[in-house]
Amino acid sequence: MIEKESLHLHSLPIVAPKKGSKKAVSKGATKSGKKKRRPRRESYAIYVYKVLMQVHPDPRISSKAMEIMNSFVSDIFECIADEASRLAHYTVSEGTKAVTKYTSSK
Repeated sequence: MIEKESLHLHSLPIVAPKKGSKKAVSKGATKSGKKKRRPRRESYAIYVYKVLMQVHPDPRISSKAMEIMNSFVSDIFECIADEASRLAHYTVSEGTKAVTKYTSSK
């Protein structure tokens, strides 16, 4: 009888599956044995759904409607980011102008 402590997985021989075996390569696995990951798609769907649950007790939304809402939120986010960028540039230029005016008056 083999004791559990003396059994190590790295000491066991690796046996290749037989040709034609269904377990040869699992779905989504590569030759190296690691699973292949799908590229991540960022979406606001879960947040839209959470807000919908707060607003309406029986939330149902079609995938097309969710696509439209995701596009809408992405567009609004871009507009806010652009405006924040413009405001930051304006603030920096006004700040440097104020510092220059202050240092030249001394």
